[in-house]
Amino acid sequence: MSTDPGFETRAIHAGQDPDPVTGAVVTPISLASTFAQTAVGEHAGFEYARTGNPTRAALETCIASLEGAARGLAFASGMAAEDVVLRTLRAGDHVVIGTDAYGGTFRIVSKVYEPMGVTWTSVDLTDLDAVRAAMRAETRLVWVETPTNPLLTIVDIAGLSTIAHEHGARCVVDNTFATPYLQRPLDLGADVVVHSTTKYLGGHSDVVGGFVATSDHELAAELAFLQNAVGAIPGPLDCYLVLRGVKTLAVRMDRHCQNARAVVALLTEHPRVAKVLYPGLPNHPGHDIARHQMADFGGMVSFLVRGGRDEAIALVGRTRVFTLAESLGAVESLIEHPGQMTHLSAAGSPLEVPDNLVRLSVGIETAGDLVTDLAQALDSPD
Repeated sequence: MSTDPGFETRAIHAGQDPDPVTGAVVTPISLASTFAQTAVGEHAGFEYARTGNPTRAALETCIASLEGAARGLAFASGMAAEDVVLRTLRAGDHVVIGTDAYGGTFRIVSKVYEPMGVTWTSVDLTDLDAVRAAMRAETRLVWVETPTNPLLTIVDIAGLSTIAHEHGARCVVDNTFATPYLQRPLDLGADVVVHSTTKYLGGHSDVVGGFVATSDHELAAELAFLQNAVGAIPGPLDCYLVLRGVKTLAVRMDRHCQNARAVVALLTEHPRVAKVLYPGLPNHPGHDIARHQMADFGGMVSFLVRGGRDEAIALVGRTRVFTLAESLGAVESLIEHPGQMTHLSAAGSPLEVPDNLVRLSVGIETAGDLVTDLAQALDSPD
């Protein structure tokens, strides 16, 4: 029987030993920008805060442990984390990306890296044959989200990792929606995991951050060099807030999943809902894969409204417990219209989302209150 600490134990203790000076059980917020050296080149592991900070080191150790990674690196935002992975590319390199990707990911690939000579192909990642056909000799990354944002498509991490490796490419998985509590991409063959720690890992809508985890030591060294050279690092208070959030990740995710099931039960029966997109539904195309690679189905729910764009926009303005706002993954429930909010940058592209789509981030409030709120919003006259 394994004697390794469990997930919840590591979330609370990994990288977070009591402070050796004071005995504080909470990781101190180290605000120092520079650190004393006993002699030239001799120090206690820290010299300048862009290069390394004790609070950030604790966060990096903790989340790396949760992802089962050899190394983890924290960044100032999820996009900064994605950027550092994309910086490993060179002009002429090629990226395969899903047709249902986060708008910010699409924007940085198409608007920032394409002008610098990086090419990309958008493909349905659920179709492994289509992915194989999209691979080129110059393909360096297969960029994966699962569940995807905002259509909650499920893709086969192990299958995509195999295809990437057959072509000498790396498989990168955005694990923001699932978190390491529900899904461990590195265990399924992925090379790199990225997170927006703003979302479930932080969990309280009070911090912006990003993370990269890998067990590829050569890649980890390159990413660490870029982290220091580019400098898009989180401040120590941000690191502290994410660490605080991670401690309750497991119990929060259990409640997010429980509440999502209650919301889905309402939506699937409501006449104003044309279709519910949730991997926990047996009729979801990715349900069987999700059952295999996830511990549960998550707290994100999307659905298509009958009546089109105008009705979807009106609906998101009628809720009272669900707050109309961008972002996701926090204790409070949020509702949004992706086409006019988070995914507006994808309009007119292969990644454009349906205009009658509504996305929910189901929080940890009383489930009955969430169901009642959505019911009144759906039942309200136009």
